[in-house]
Amino acid sequence: MAKTSKKKQTTKGKTKKAKTPLRPVAKREPAGLGFFARQRRRFFQLVIGVIALGLIWILAYTVIPVPTTPYMVSEGRVGDGVDYQWVSLEDIAPVFARSVVAAEDANFCEHWGFDLSAIRAAIDEGAGRGASTISQQVVKNAFLWHGRSWPRKALEALVTPIVELTWSKRRILEVYLNIAEFDEGVFGAEAAARTYFGVGPEELTSKQAAQLAAVLPAPKLRNAGNPGPFVKRRAAQIVDGAATIRADGRSACFED
Repeated sequence: MAKTSKKKQTTKGKTKKAKTPLRPVAKREPAGLGFFARQRRRFFQLVIGVIALGLIWILAYTVIPVPTTPYMVSEGRVGDGVDYQWVSLEDIAPVFARSVVAAEDANFCEHWGFDLSAIRAAIDEGAGRGASTISQQVVKNAFLWHGRSWPRKALEALVTPIVELTWSKRRILEVYLNIAEFDEGVFGAEAAARTYFGVGPEELTSKQAAQLAAVLPAPKLRNAGNPGPFVKRRAAQIVDGAATIRADGRSACFED
């Protein structure tokens, strides 16, 4: 009897082990789906990175002089180099700024990057008329490439509103006057004034300014220093146009 009692006591002293709950088995994605998911994630990360770098690039040019442009680089490779020196808008004759606006984008101060009336006129008149604003030309020259491809046009349409939102009108015009081409390899107001007239951009007269503005649509085919009949007629129109936009206030956004 004593032996049986001892066995019972030993049994009572044992503790029961808790049963561990069964964990659900995780479903594994097929190897192919995991690979494509990773590639998709990397693609979106790449796109976001490119967009971020683009925004930094755009914002940087709100304060720093443009060192060069993709178009300048390409022109420097095929020609005899590039003549370019940045100058601030304060060091450019106001009449030159007005002349360029009158010639290229008379409603520059009134639109947000796209001149809808000019676009409608261009559609009505066909391919013989351009409708690009100064803002669009800045985007094309500073960040993109030349040409009439749809990808370039699409990027231009996307970037132009960002530039209009982050840059002042005065800054947009300052950049344009510095990076526009006035002859083969001659970029900006400083190089153009010195090349054609032997003066600094702050010394340009209204006639000289108008002749420079007259070559902008086709700088490699027109000569501001030795103008032909067309450039002379166009320059006379630009002199009047520059005076007009000053009188009616359409130059107020970039003049002190």
